[in-house]
Amino acid sequence: MSQELLVTPLHALHIEMGAKMVPFAGYDMPVQYALGVRKEHLHCREHAGLFDVSHMGQLRLHGADAAKAIEALVPVDIIDLPEGKQRYAFFTNEQGGILDDLMVTNFGDHLFVVVNAACKEQDIAHIKANLPQGVELEIIEDRALLALQGPKAADVLARLNPAVSDMVFMDATKLELQGVECYVSRSGYTGEDGYEISVPNDKADALARELLAFTEVEWIGLGARDSLRLECGLCLYGHDIDTTTTPVEASLLWGISKIRRTDGERAGGFPGADIILDQIQTKDVARKRVGLLGQSKAPVREGSKLFDADDNEIGIVTSGTFGPSKGAPVAMAYVKTDLAAIGTEVFAEVRGKKLPMTVEKMPFVPQRYYRG
Repeated sequence: MSQELLVTPLHALHIEMGAKMVPFAGYDMPVQYALGVRKEHLHCREHAGLFDVSHMGQLRLHGADAAKAIEALVPVDIIDLPEGKQRYAFFTNEQGGILDDLMVTNFGDHLFVVVNAACKEQDIAHIKANLPQGVELEIIEDRALLALQGPKAADVLARLNPAVSDMVFMDATKLELQGVECYVSRSGYTGEDGYEISVPNDKADALARELLAFTEVEWIGLGARDSLRLECGLCLYGHDIDTTTTPVEASLLWGISKIRRTDGERAGGFPGADIILDQIQTKDVARKRVGLLGQSKAPVREGSKLFDADDNEIGIVTSGTFGPSKGAPVAMAYVKTDLAAIGTEVFAEVRGKKLPMTVEKMPFVPQRYYRG
C-alpha cells in the first residue's frame, strides 16, 4: 500500500492556482503551473519567481557547543561562522561519501539548519546520534519556507521591508514581513539573486498571495527549479551527489573550509576525513563531476551512458535537461578523471544514438548573487 503523500501549508493555494501536482520526496508538490516549465524558468531569470520549499527540513540547535557539534559532522568551518551569516555544508560518512547537503545559519542564540526533504528523517537521526550533552535539537514543524528568486526579487521584497536591500549573499536575519517575524536569508538555489523566507505556517498563504500580487512575481514549480539549478551548476542530492560520491569527486572543493584541511587549524575531525583529505592532497580520484553541453538540440537525461570516441563507456549522466537560458542541452555527469578536462568531447547514448557533448565549465549561465 502506498503511503499517503504529505502536503505543505501552501498546498490548497497551489491547487487554486492550477498547479500540476506530482509526488516528490514524500510530498504532493507543484511541478508546473499554467505558464509551463520553460516560461517559468525564463520568468525567474528575467523577473522574480516564487517557490514553495516548505517540504525541506527546518531545525534549530541550541546550546553553547551547537556549532562544535555540527562542525564534527561536516568538513566546513561552523565554529567561526559569524552571527547573521549562512554557510553551505554537507554531512559526510566514514567512506567520505555525502549523506546530504545543507545550509547552516548562525542566529546568535541558536543555529538554524535547513536539510533536504528526502533526507530529513535520516539527517535528524544522524544529528541526534552525535549530539553532545548540553546541545538540544529542535525540529521546526510550524514554519513554511518560501524562496523568492530572480533579478527583481530584491525590489519586490523591499516593498514589504526595505531592510532586505542592505543584505548581501549569505546574510541571514530575523525581520518582519506583513507584521510577522520571518527568518530571511539572501540566498537560494537558482543561481539568481534572491531570498529564502521561513514564515509561520498560518501566515504563509497570506505572504505568498501578497508576493504574487506584484506583477514581477510568478509561481515556479519543481520542473523549472530543476533546470534553473542545473544551468547554474548546482548539485541535486540523490542525483549528482550521494553516499557513494566524495566531495572531491563531486568537484565541491570550494565547500571544504581551509581550516578543516590538512594544514588547517582544525584539520579533519569529520567522518571520512582521512579519505577526503588524502584525495585533496593526491588529486587521486577515478572520476569527476563535470558539466556537459550538448551539440544537438536533443536533451540528454539522467541515467544516459557516456562513451569516448572509441566507443568505450566512460561515465554516466546524473542530471540533464534542455537549458532554456543557455539555449542548448545541459547536463552534469561523472566521467573518468582523464576525460574531465574542459573541451573534451564525449558521446551520450540517447535512444540508441550517440549524441556529441562537450565538457564545459560550470555554471553554464553566470551566477548573479548579490555581493554588495
